[in-house]
Amino acid sequence: MIGIIDYGMGNLGSVSNAFRFLELDARIITAKQEMDGCRALVLPGVGAFGDCMSHLVEHDFADAIRSWVSDGKPMMGICLGLQALFESSEETPGVEGLGIFKGTVKRFNLPAELKVPQIGWNRMKEVKPECPMFEGIADGSFFYLVHSYYVCPEEERIIAGRTDYGIDYCTCVWSDNVFATQFHPEKSQAAGLRMLRNFWNWAEQQ
Repeated sequence: MIGIIDYGMGNLGSVSNAFRFLELDARIITAKQEMDGCRALVLPGVGAFGDCMSHLVEHDFADAIRSWVSDGKPMMGICLGLQALFESSEETPGVEGLGIFKGTVKRFNLPAELKVPQIGWNRMKEVKPECPMFEGIADGSFFYLVHSYYVCPEEERIIAGRTDYGIDYCTCVWSDNVFATQFHPEKSQAAGLRMLRNFWNWAEQQ
């Protein structure tokens, strides 16, 4: 079973529905004790970085997620769930992220003709085509994004995909047992659904 973490904010319904459409066993979990019955986790999220971290701490998930990753268990972050994996964000100065990856989250500073937040479809360039989550997905495929902030990893090696929106920025990371995207696979039609199935298959092999 894949556990979809409910910490009080996030796109739980759409993520859960996508796995259900794929006929894969994924369930929403609301307490860290339920993680014991999972072989992989999904950390979704929509909203502000500070609220996200506050809710993760209040629901007793923050340290549990760090331990899960440290133990080498599969995990996927989506949108704000990607940003939370980093150390900090310009959106909420002084608030610590999960610190799974070194780096910060920055706000788009773009020409006036480019709207912020970026809302809509954009291409992802595969930096790591060998990533198992990209199997069967054409390089340059479109994915759906809604965001004003983007991650800036300190380590180039974790960057799996990039997107151009006024600047060339990291839109996907993969390192060992952790995979995360800025875009919403669950809202990205065939390519996104294939990515979720690939994550399921990959998690089974870990």
